[in-house]
Amino acid sequence: MILRPPLSALLGPFLLALCLTLPVQADSLRVQPKAVVELFTSQGCSSCPPADALLTSLSERGDVLALAYHVDYWDYVGWKDTFGSAAYSDRQRAYAQSWGSSRIYTPQMVVNGAIGVVGSRRNEVNGAIDRAKLPLDVAVTQDRNMLKVTIPADSALSDAVVWLVTYISRADVDIETGNNAGKSMVYTQVVTGRQALGLWESKSGASLKLPIPEMLADTSTGIAVIVQQEHNGLPGPILGAAAFER
Repeated sequence: MILRPPLSALLGPFLLALCLTLPVQADSLRVQPKAVVELFTSQGCSSCPPADALLTSLSERGDVLALAYHVDYWDYVGWKDTFGSAAYSDRQRAYAQSWGSSRIYTPQMVVNGAIGVVGSRRNEVNGAIDRAKLPLDVAVTQDRNMLKVTIPADSALSDAVVWLVTYISRADVDIETGNNAGKSMVYTQVVTGRQALGLWESKSGASLKLPIPEMLADTSTGIAVIVQQEHNGLPGPILGAAAFER
């Protein structure tokens, strides 16, 4: 559930060549958020439940794409996070490294790949979202069992990587041991997989098709397409995003 097979094996002929032009239909499933909020959390973290609840409320906003990455470095305290992954801990470390820091913590929310705040501090989180802006318009359109993604060119920006992130919109977990023992928790927007689709080129844009049944073949209920810059292999600012849920 953590990482999917290589992209070429999964998409095969369904992935269109980049830089084509696709029409946006009237029934387009567009989601144009102003902010992508990534919460780094853990079921074994005693201070995380307020941040988990805040992410749930953020996910109900039309201008926010909320995602929960469950890390694994709290597993040693006696409860193994049912969604935890070393890959998500590494993503959090990569953010810290890109900002010149060696410190990671939970709960942490990262807004548009550019700023990190304590995930339970509602005022700080909302302030970061209020100041946020995504400069790139990403459109998604459902055509039967296919999801069309269209990302226009914008020569004012630098090239970036197109990422596919799958998630579960809701999961109920009874925690039996560890710091949150005895709690029945509701988790939302839980990331189940993440993989690179290809490169968005600022001078030509990109378009592609995704087979929805294959993308949501496990327990996942949502697909997020995120365009994010990288610097020396480390995550940089997020330029645009869109989402689809079945």
